[in-house]
Amino acid sequence: MKRFRSPSAAAPLFYHDLAGEGVPLIFLHGLGCASSCDYPMVAADPALRGRRAILLDLLGAGFSDRPLDFDYSVAAHARTVIELVHGLGADVVDLYGHSMGGAIAIEAARGLGDRVRAVVVSEPNLDPGGGSFSRKIAEQPEEDYVRAGRTMLVEASRAAGNAVWAASLALSAPHAVHRAARSLVAGSSPSWREMLHGLTAATTVLFGEASLPDPDIDRLARRGIRVDVVPAAGHSMAWDNPSGLAAALQRATEVAPRSDRPGSQG
Repeated sequence: MKRFRSPSAAAPLFYHDLAGEGVPLIFLHGLGCASSCDYPMVAADPALRGRRAILLDLLGAGFSDRPLDFDYSVAAHARTVIELVHGLGADVVDLYGHSMGGAIAIEAARGLGDRVRAVVVSEPNLDPGGGSFSRKIAEQPEEDYVRAGRTMLVEASRAAGNAVWAASLALSAPHAVHRAARSLVAGSSPSWREMLHGLTAATTVLFGEASLPDPDIDRLARRGIRVDVVPAAGHSMAWDNPSGLAAALQRATEVAPRSDRPGSQG
């Protein structure tokens, strides 16, 4: 793995840099996950073969550092992504983020401006309130979650059949997960949805087939945002159907910028 020291966090992030051609595709994982775990099969799929891929473990997750004085908010994570892009020396990148990583990708794209060609997010956090797991985590005081809550959630997730997420959550720093969950519940101003609407990069939102129906599909399409569905998958589409996700990413990163598409209100 490669190492990048974030100036804002004063801590190192680690990432896989899979050699390839063209615009680098940066993968950003969800809450309690790690790109080094979730995306190797996706990046290696024939649909993305030959494409340079950056599989980033956010601070507090995977192989990256776990500083106690970092706030782990979506905005703070986005700053580290922006720093990494500048550190890579890439003139232009594509960003893919899942769930919490989707909100981070949106904030990072807003900060990077023309350096981002395409933003692809799968079942992202767009509005305040978080999801079922982030709400369950954030409703506990941080010290309670660190002391016992993380272990209880890992055991409950494992018992419910979410073995991969349980294993990844068990390896994530509990203080990092709690602070990130609290950020998802609190939301941002402007909201991540409003930020998404304002991006000039090509934008695509992915849904897993098993997550449908979802009223957001029509809402997003009315704003000129492309929507695609990953078949045979639910929210955890990288685990459910890595080839289907790879194909969706390949399609999404070939579309024209929103400003060039009919019906865009970007």
